Amino acid sequence: MEETPMPEPLRRAVHQLVAEAVTNCQEVLSHTEPFAAHDWKRMTLYRATDAADTMNTAAMLIAAYCQDTDTPKDQLDGFLQLSQQRNRAWGPRDADPAQLAGLIGGPAPAGSAEPGVMMMRYGRGHRQADQAQYLENDPQKLFTAAVLHGLKARLCDDIDALDDYLPPHIARMARKVAEALEEPQPATT
Repeated sequence: MEETPMPEPLRRAVHQLVAEAVTNCQEVLSHTEPFAAHDWKRMTLYRATDAADTMNTAAMLIAAYCQDTDTPKDQLDGFLQLSQQRNRAWGPRDADPAQLAGLIGGPAPAGSAEPGVMMMRYGRGHRQADQAQYLENDPQKLFTAAVLHGLKARLCDDIDALDDYLPPHIARMARKVAEALEEPQPATT
């Protein structure tokens, strides 16, 4: 069976939703910076959940199209990765505090009904903390942060604000991204 390309209206909608999610992701990053200490909890959660909801909308539009074009249910369920789904209304799972403890250097959890899972998540948090120490040396993470900040600065036409809230090396990279995104002006003769 030959696959057809994504219908153009759906493609445009998905592109718009991805752009919106990227903007929310950039705001998550900006609210982690020291200048945002007064409201980082509220704003990082707002924007992270906004990004998740936006991408969920994109996934459900695509899933509705698949359903409408007779994609078998078991195949669609696999594409949706239903086993990975989490409901935020349930709040953090039992193992999430264990991962947080590992991440921030707290004591390992004790007395759990699932000690193996807790220790695995504690170890994951500890590894994440170790990896985060080397953010400045990870070109992919630096590039991602710079692209997100540069894109937001270009969209808001506020490139100078990059220096107000970013470490200097990321601000320099973000400025280059924003400048690269500037629309070229017609040549005058």
